[in-house]
Amino acid sequence: QVQLVESGGGLVQPGGSLRLSCAASGMIFRINAMGWYRQAPGKQRELVARIISGFSSNYADSVKGRFTISRDNAKNTVYLQMNSLKPEDTAVYYCNFDVRGLDYWGKGILVTVSS
Repeated sequence: QVQLVESGGGLVQPGGSLRLSCAASGMIFRINAMGWYRQAPGKQRELVARIISGFSSNYADSVKGRFTISRDNAKNTVYLQMNSLKPEDTAVYYCNFDVRGLDYWGKGILVTVSS
């Protein structure tokens, strides 16, 4: 089993920044990909950013140029640096690990962008 714990969410004003972290523990033998998804009220969960083994990454068009995903292999941790935040970025953010082809999810962390 793999456990994921997110941290770093909260309330921020438009134009501000937050950094999300997701630390994995448990039986981690091969991580194929790490990613962040989000779900806003009344909407479906969507991909925000994903980083693949080998360090290639992809982003949703809505966050390109503002968000950066990174990883620390030694700590089994993935980060999401979010800059120039907008009210439409308000959502519950979930981290996701693909470990040996199996998907694992964190419980989610709330990010609220509001003045």
